[in-house]
Amino acid sequence: MSLLDDFLIRAALAGLGVALAAAPLGCFVVWRRMAYFGDATAHAAILGVALSLAFQTSVFAGVLAVALTMALTVSTLSGRGHAVDTLLGVMAHSALALGLVAVSFIDGVRIDLMAYLFGDILSVSRTDLLVIWGGSTLVLGLLGWRWSALLTATLNPDLAWSAGINPTREQRILTIALALVVAVAIKVVGVLLIAAMLIVPAAAARNLSTTPERMALMAAVIGGFSALGGLAIAWRFDTPAGPSIVSLAALVFTLTALIPMRQNARS
Repeated sequence: MSLLDDFLIRAALAGLGVALAAAPLGCFVVWRRMAYFGDATAHAAILGVALSLAFQTSVFAGVLAVALTMALTVSTLSGRGHAVDTLLGVMAHSALALGLVAVSFIDGVRIDLMAYLFGDILSVSRTDLLVIWGGSTLVLGLLGWRWSALLTATLNPDLAWSAGINPTREQRILTIALALVVAVAIKVVGVLLIAAMLIVPAAAARNLSTTPERMALMAAVIGGFSALGGLAIAWRFDTPAGPSIVSLAALVFTLTALIPMRQNARS
């Protein structure tokens, strides 16, 4: 019997794979204040699910295509005088609504709708694991390759230009990485909770870090702990796995947010 024959082992590996990619990427989402941008990209994923089911193609491919299209569209239009928050609100909710309507017209999909919205980590297959870890590896490789340029463009665009770094190009790279994370995370935490896996571990790590590199590392640790711990809680108390993972990450954030308050009180 192979270790991967155990559905709990597959679920744990899937959660860990998503967390290790989403949490470091989430640091850039936090630094750039792109929380709503990530939310809009994630909401568009349900439209990708509907299209992939309608055309009988890979869900991963459909979600990746739509998420990437959404991210690139918002990134392009936001630089042409459109109010970013309004644009993101319109596109995020429109894509989610269109996706839900489209799914309702496809026979046999209503039963699985909750899994797409909130994740179904316990049903992860070997193929899903391959997709998740393949996508996560690509995201981590992309971040490692462009780390210095991405960080410079994020912290000081003017300095980036003077150093020969194109901030717009780095924004496109982040967009691609974000779409990849959305595509691989939909099976684990679902459309509505993907943004939380990006933001919450990174926000918690920010309270414990003094350097960008340490924040990215701590975010990965917190994300991995939340994924494994949330899965254990779901198994022990029979709660939804995806929301349990995010809830544990939120608890960690709350605890880390109290640390500076305690330090100030002692001083």
